[in-house]
Amino acid sequence: MSVESSHTAAPAQPSPATAHVKAGLARRYAAEKRFRLYGIIAIGASLAFLAMLLISIVSKGLPAFSQTFIQLDVPLDIDTLDIDAETAEAVQEGSLPASELRRANYNGAIREALRERFPDVSGRSDRRALYKLVSTGAQYDLARIVMDDPSLLGQRQTLWLPTDDEIGALVKRGADLTQADTLSTRLDDKSIAWAADLDANNEFDVRFNTTFFKNGDSREPELAGIRAALVGSAYTLLITFLLSFPVAVASAIYLEEFAPQNRWTDLVEVNINNLAAVPSIVFGLLGLAVFINFFHLPRSAPVVGGIVLSLMTLPTIIISSRAALKSVPPSIREAARGLGASELQVVFHHVLPLAMPGILTGTIIGLAQALGETAPLLMIGMVAFIVDIPQGITDSATVLPVQVYLWADSPERAFTEKTSAAIMVLLAFLIVMNAVAVMLRKRFERRW
Repeated sequence: MSVESSHTAAPAQPSPATAHVKAGLARRYAAEKRFRLYGIIAIGASLAFLAMLLISIVSKGLPAFSQTFIQLDVPLDIDTLDIDAETAEAVQEGSLPASELRRANYNGAIREALRERFPDVSGRSDRRALYKLVSTGAQYDLARIVMDDPSLLGQRQTLWLPTDDEIGALVKRGADLTQADTLSTRLDDKSIAWAADLDANNEFDVRFNTTFFKNGDSREPELAGIRAALVGSAYTLLITFLLSFPVAVASAIYLEEFAPQNRWTDLVEVNINNLAAVPSIVFGLLGLAVFINFFHLPRSAPVVGGIVLSLMTLPTIIISSRAALKSVPPSIREAARGLGASELQVVFHHVLPLAMPGILTGTIIGLAQALGETAPLLMIGMVAFIVDIPQGITDSATVLPVQVYLWADSPERAFTEKTSAAIMVLLAFLIVMNAVAVMLRKRFERRW
């Protein structure tokens, strides 16, 4: 019997073509992993920069939502207030309106209270420095208190009045007023010593800053507010919506549902797409040249700002509305026509209601973009210093982005926190508007 020798067969070597394919796959998989890593790094860097920006804005803006008050024992006798005795008596009896007390010397009463609080202060320069502890707007607060309750005349009242922005900033951040050398402030050592005395006796109080939401702009940081800018933004957005929404939706319906496909409609579509990419300042130049210089509409008015922003918003709403109309399945139109509906009935009874969530979403996004615009409004003069609250669309007004621009250019340190606080308010409005857009889409969106 012959015995055959057994041996292990050598593994088959891959062909050069197979090895080349495997090497290529390995390189492709490695490239794909690198690309994913680059994407993750890019997203992480973007989120990090965004977080840094938001943290910087919030940390600088939060102090603006609080205000420092000083406690003073204010004499309200008619001699200090320089009020005629007969006028005071008539106002208290009700025979004269309380507005007769508007011209009283309330600033003198506050200064008298400061002199009584620091009787050792003498000399004109020292007293001027002492008076600067209190805001220049304190006299208006005192005037409102007295006119609301004329019975206070002749009495002595302990009141909380707003401080100057320099002292207020030190108190709000909890600075050690006893260490004058370590403080970064424009106040002299005497003023800091007076403030330290007040702080030691609990005569400072930090409260929520209602002035920031009640007042218009001011040269004094502690008196400046955003109410005028908020009202101006509301009027401007109202005009923008009323002009852009119906025109844009009607244009989108015509182009998408009724317009014939020819070179004229193609030209219109190309120009609409091009207008969406035009820099916003060009619309401001158009508003300045046409609506102000030619039609002589009032400068710095919300009506002009709304018209300019509506022109800028039109392409955005038209494009989004056409996309919403196009997303409605053709079967909806065919079913409506099969039931005998006319073309108008097909569009307005069936297609438009189904496309309305997308149209509203695009409109809100366009309005949010308009809310944050500054350049076109600067061109039409809405950069004016506005103290009074606008009462209509033709009154002089400003808007939130322009208010941010004005405060950012102010040299006072306290306006830095006002700028960041106004940015926070603007971001809050933008977030709310985008959240409403998302909610509308989720609420009314239909899937086929």
